[in-house]
Amino acid sequence: MRTGQPGVSTDVSAGHVPRFVIAPQTQSTPSLDRALSILELLSNSRFGLSLPQLVEKTRFPKSSVHCLLVTLDRRGYVRRNQRTGRYQLGLKFLSLANITLSGIPLREIAASHLKLLVDSTRLTAHLAILENNEAVLISKHSPAGVFGLATWVGKRMEIHCTGLGKALIAYLPEEVIERIIRERGMPRHNDQTLSSFKKLKADLAQTAARGYSVDLEEDELGMCCIGAPIFDSLGTPVAAVSISGTTEEIMSTGVKELGERVKRTAAHIGTQMAESALPVT
Repeated sequence: MRTGQPGVSTDVSAGHVPRFVIAPQTQSTPSLDRALSILELLSNSRFGLSLPQLVEKTRFPKSSVHCLLVTLDRRGYVRRNQRTGRYQLGLKFLSLANITLSGIPLREIAASHLKLLVDSTRLTAHLAILENNEAVLISKHSPAGVFGLATWVGKRMEIHCTGLGKALIAYLPEEVIERIIRERGMPRHNDQTLSSFKKLKADLAQTAARGYSVDLEEDELGMCCIGAPIFDSLGTPVAAVSISGTTEEIMSTGVKELGERVKRTAAHIGTQMAESALPVT
């Protein structure tokens, strides 16, 4: 499988250089770990969870869960619905999210390019980075008057069956890709989802050869996505851009034509990033 292109550095471990290394013997803080588990459960619950439900799902002592909820509530990280008694994420996360997003230079640089891509294709454009072996959306632009896709900034997506995911990993060394798949697995979303590492390797080789990835209903039936990697000044893939729409919308224009547009957009963003000398995140 092709793991790079002329001028592309593949000396990476997961798409980016880690800021620090945690020693295996370093212990985590149990109470903080429990609090984060509660927050993650709440983030996946649309209508919130009650204290008994949280105790059941976490299997933590009821007194421990209650104390953590009280602390999180006082700090604004969770709120209790007085009518239902259920706990939900607090508005404090909105301010933290906005601060986090404003600290990502790539978002600002890519914004005008993504808008042009949306205007020219009438499809939804996404920008993502690789984090913890997942594609994480950091920007979304939708055409006016068009039904929006069920995606949002912060959404985490599989790397083996999405245009963004495949674009992010196609240029990584094969042993790194194998490790990621070994850790993440290849969950099957439908009959179109790639079901073996052999098939994924072949798909990624095609992606690297043409410069853009294709998701033909692999993640969601009736929906398609085309992605392309954004390279930094050293030729390392650091992010990816994509356009998504219904299968009919993608096919009416043509995969190849749209793929070339996405690839050009990614190249323009990469060039501007290199000229700005700003970090990606």
